Amino acid sequence: MVLTIILGEFSYGPIQFRISEALTILPLVEPSAILGVTIGCAISNIFSGYGPMDIFGGSLVTFIAAFITSKMPNKVLGILPPVILNSLIVSIWVSKMSGLPYLAIVINIALGEIAAAGALGLIFLSIYEKYIKEKI
Repeated sequence: MVLTIILGEFSYGPIQFRISEALTILPLVEPSAILGVTIGCAISNIFSGYGPMDIFGGSLVTFIAAFITSKMPNKVLGILPPVILNSLIVSIWVSKMSGLPYLAIVINIALGEIAAAGALGLIFLSIYEKYIKEKI
């Protein structure tokens, strides 16, 4: 969340890359993370500039994606809910508020989600499973 806010220019808007999206795959192995990623998203989106729609709408999308992720059978499928839902739904208001074409926003958000949730998320999840979860 802190990195999302600090890297604001890269975290919000038509081109989004949120390092914190790597955590969206965590509900796959830790269902209690659903609430954590949802609250983190809500707090981060206070600083987005897209107002209540992003704060509440974006957090709802994150909650739904996290819940669906928690039900996925494996890591590869686990990254799909945040990628698909964020790119298709968040793009609606980002497109309207930025005045840019919806499809362009979908592609940009999807690419950011694939990089963060997919690449970084899978790395994070592997580290979590290997070093952290076994210690708890």
